[in-house]
Amino acid sequence: MSVFLYLCSVKSKVRQHIIEIASNLFYSNGYNSTGINEIISEAGIAKATLYNHFKSKEAICLAYLQYKNAVFTNDIKEFCDKKPQGKERVLAIFDFLEAFFKEKDFNGCWCIKTVSEIPKDNTIIRKEIQSQKNQLIHFIAELITDNIPSYTQEEIDTLSKQLYLLYESAVAESHLHQDNWPIMQAKKLSEKII
Repeated sequence: MSVFLYLCSVKSKVRQHIIEIASNLFYSNGYNSTGINEIISEAGIAKATLYNHFKSKEAICLAYLQYKNAVFTNDIKEFCDKKPQGKERVLAIFDFLEAFFKEKDFNGCWCIKTVSEIPKDNTIIRKEIQSQKNQLIHFIAELITDNIPSYTQEEIDTLSKQLYLLYESAVAESHLHQDNWPIMQAKKLSEKII
């Protein structure tokens, strides 16, 4: 391995380590409550190392959001793909949410938590979060298309947004109530509309 490739590999590992540490802190404690010095301390790095990888806290936040979304997207797709084809595979998004809720570190939606903490004029972070939410709507639409072929495109567009709203409210309300009943009720409503 060349020295250049080795250095790139090390830099990539350090960057990923920073993202994972910041992700845990932002998700657990909140974006505004987590300071740069706390990230540096938890990551066990020098301040210069952090700024060599990220120019600002906002840049770390974007990396955090992208990291959480990549993991989420991969996990929910894998989970749903294991379910039998048909309505059950579409409704599996709620089964996935229930499994996520049962994890010890469940703390609601990282996107909604973050957007609630940023200034209204922070369009960079807001656009990233909007993009991720639109990806989720698109994923639900794909599930419907692939598993319930009787719907028209207009019906799929409407239904995917309705299921998305039920899913998102189930995330927020299960976090608020610290109970899974909102997930179960959202799934029951979804069964009725599909």
